[in-house]
Amino acid sequence: MMNIKRNFLLALSFISLNLFAQDKPNILYIMSDDHTSQAFGVYGSRLAKLNPTPTIDRLAHEGILFENAFCTNSICTPSRATIMTGQYSQVNGVQDLNGRLKAENQYLAYEMKKLGYETAIIGKWHLKEAPEAFDYYNVFHGQGSYFNPILYEKGSDEMVEVKKGKGTETVSGHQYEGHSSDVITDATLKWLKGRDNKKPFFLMHQFKAPHDMFEFATRYADYLEDTEIPEPASLYYNRNNGSVATRGENGDMIHNIGSSVSHRNENRNMGQHMKIDQSIPDPEYTHLAYQEYLKRYLRCVKGVDDNVKRIFDYLEKEGLMDNTIIIYTGDQGFMLGEHDYIDKRWMYEESMRMPFLVRYPKMIKAGMRTDAIINNTDYAPTIIDLAGGKVPGYMQGRSFMNILTTGNEPEDWRDATYYRYWMHMAHAHANPAHFGVRTKDYKLIFFYGCDYMKRRKETNWPDEKIAFSVKLPFEYFTPPGWELYDLKNDPFEMNNLYGKSGYETITSDLKSKLKALRSEFNETDEKYPFIQQIINENWDQ
Repeated sequence: MMNIKRNFLLALSFISLNLFAQDKPNILYIMSDDHTSQAFGVYGSRLAKLNPTPTIDRLAHEGILFENAFCTNSICTPSRATIMTGQYSQVNGVQDLNGRLKAENQYLAYEMKKLGYETAIIGKWHLKEAPEAFDYYNVFHGQGSYFNPILYEKGSDEMVEVKKGKGTETVSGHQYEGHSSDVITDATLKWLKGRDNKKPFFLMHQFKAPHDMFEFATRYADYLEDTEIPEPASLYYNRNNGSVATRGENGDMIHNIGSSVSHRNENRNMGQHMKIDQSIPDPEYTHLAYQEYLKRYLRCVKGVDDNVKRIFDYLEKEGLMDNTIIIYTGDQGFMLGEHDYIDKRWMYEESMRMPFLVRYPKMIKAGMRTDAIINNTDYAPTIIDLAGGKVPGYMQGRSFMNILTTGNEPEDWRDATYYRYWMHMAHAHANPAHFGVRTKDYKLIFFYGCDYMKRRKETNWPDEKIAFSVKLPFEYFTPPGWELYDLKNDPFEMNNLYGKSGYETITSDLKSKLKALRSEFNETDEKYPFIQQIINENWDQ
């Protein structure tokens, strides 16, 4: 009798859990690599009239658009780790591209499984360790290839031989034919068709595109071919953007820092990659490089948008569209020639801002926009909240579900967001390390200009005051400097106001807020005394 009763209760519990799970919405999280807010129609940038994202824009028209969504570290691996953990880089341990996210720290997947979701990730992962916390995965090795990519799948023992240097090596995975955006969409549709339909799904569909070097599917070769792409004014004239930290004394560093579109950066500029004749002088060289750069970038974006439509078409056909919370974002922003910069890493708006759109008609009114400040530590808490779970205490971000449903900020919502880029002068992009704070009206940035791991200078770090000189190699350290921008009156960050008369109180208040945020999120430099020394010596400069 006891066994019969126990089995009955277990069966009843299973049925209840199943009914509970079936009542939950599906959640589809779509993320592209380096898809910046300038390259959408709905964000209203100079490129909006080109209408590069009609399908993705639908999410904003039928849902909500976040105007002030930001990353906390504008580089692929750290941003993805923050999204998976709900934690800032120093807490989750992934501060640069060498970071690894172990299975036990892939928190978002675990929390969603606890809530009865079938979990999957397909496409770009880029966190070194396999995404074993998911029920299913089929992901690229590292960055993955644009064409004929290799993906390794959970549970598969298939191996494939690949080129490595002058030889070859054997790696786990299957090599698919075609463009990566098409390939991962095929994989997602296959998974959706074969999933356990007794459970709600949480699916992370993550494109490689439009990451450089912007290799688009051949069918887009004529897209925008005869179109003149609008150019940012700061591509040619950067006015008072920057500081001694990004330009050096008397402009000594401008040819070494920040990869460019023009000839400016002698080590890496987009004209080199676009195969523009190096003998052509600026500004013609800049114009030619920019036009080719943007056309290739937007062709990749077009491929993303068309593949998102394929997923939407399937959801519509299966009657799943309106019972699925659909989120679209990028892993960070991207510089499309603003200030004559390419790539990301900077705390400047185009790099720091992430697109963030959500559609769920059962909860979100169509056509809402909000200027509430959110960042990527908030994504996991919000997804968990939407799934009916409780946000775990180890996550540093907050759920913004209330903003999604009302468009209004709670009274205690944040008024500022913190940012830090750790990888000092890494690769040919050569961006100085920096941190800062952004409110709705102002942005304050401090470039401390050295590598936190001392990787670039193993010896001769002085124990006493560090003297900065442009005569020393920039990859070791660069001059410290502050930048302050009035975002209401100067949205394109063309006039550094730091040290200008009339901004003393604003600067002081922002420094206090910055110090408080660094303490709150464990983003201080107690473990890096040589950096703290630089901060101390320059805090009141």
